[in-house]
Amino acid sequence: MKTIKDLGELTGKRVLVRADFNVPLDGTTITDDGRIRAALPTINALREAGAKVILMAHLGRPKGKVVPELSLAPVAKRLGELIDANVALAKDTYGEDAQAKVAAMNSGDAVMLENVRFNPEETSKDAAERSAYAKKIAQLADAFVSDGFGVVHRAQGSNCAIAEFLPSAAGLLVEKEVNALSKATQNPERPLTVVLGGSKVSDKLGVIENLLDKADRLVIGGGMVFTFLKAQGCEVGTSLLEEDMIDTVRKYIETAKNNNVEIVLPTDIVVNAAFPAADAVIAPETVSADAIPADKMGLDIGPESQKLFHDKIVDSKTVVWNGPMGVFEVAQFADGTRAVAQGLVDASKNGAFSIVGGGDSASAVRNLGFDENGFSHISTGGGASLEFLEGKELPGLKVLD
Repeated sequence: MKTIKDLGELTGKRVLVRADFNVPLDGTTITDDGRIRAALPTINALREAGAKVILMAHLGRPKGKVVPELSLAPVAKRLGELIDANVALAKDTYGEDAQAKVAAMNSGDAVMLENVRFNPEETSKDAAERSAYAKKIAQLADAFVSDGFGVVHRAQGSNCAIAEFLPSAAGLLVEKEVNALSKATQNPERPLTVVLGGSKVSDKLGVIENLLDKADRLVIGGGMVFTFLKAQGCEVGTSLLEEDMIDTVRKYIETAKNNNVEIVLPTDIVVNAAFPAADAVIAPETVSADAIPADKMGLDIGPESQKLFHDKIVDSKTVVWNGPMGVFEVAQFADGTRAVAQGLVDASKNGAFSIVGGGDSASAVRNLGFDENGFSHISTGGGASLEFLEGKELPGLKVLD
């Protein structure tokens, strides 16, 4: 994979950078600037090298239309604060205003193009359309740097097609992500423990299949665990259940046994009468995992399981975590996710290499108040990290070969 060093001398060169600035907003206020901060090493390195840095990103899903509420203006403002420099925002992606702002740049300047998803061609299924669109953006620059790991699993205009027209390389963030995830999947230090949570087994099918002959241990929690429990003959009450996945899960359990891969399931579950909506009555109780009442819903792993999961994680040299253990946004159902996060921190202290696989897991780490430095790596791309773990070829990385 080509890196920034392969681009040669950059002084005075115009460098297009595809970043992942899809940050959460409350109106025009950014509530978590983690993705912006993650892009700073690449942006600063290019500025220090004398490049003119032209930033591209998307925000939300405007579906090819101009949606003022999804303008990158708040991102440009926050980035300017972080790099202590003005970051001008173009009114378009490749039109007159973008051309004028780029023409006015000096070495070390940064300009941001407006939300690339305001253009329908960005996410078009037609490769020729994406290519023609990307060519227009490419005319603004001399080189392209892909630094939005959160979008490398998508074949889109600003992260794939643009590499057809410019010398291209991975940014420092993409390079870091690939190195970290490769360390966990290619000759990892063992034991290798993979912790999977989230709502559905079907969301993690590829990961489970790919890891059943690579991991030493799979620790299963979250909503997906109830399909595993059902596959073992347990009743799960009104808990989330994928009936059509039960036979598949049984095969996974059998394959794991044959491959000497340990599958760790919770022994107790925190249940409630219903999902905790805003006006719902919350009266959690802990029950055995094989005795969930018919009228109750499992929403977290119980105290006994929290210790079990924590200890299994600490007994690892490499650990990858993707997906919360429960409804962590509600305090009464956050302890399982907290225990897993603490397990990764404690494993790291013991010398293990720990990865938080982006998405809800990364959000949980921040929301629960953990120091990000307590983990070896927190991925910025939930979907991309999952597909990497599945062993899929990611189009946004392939174009950088």
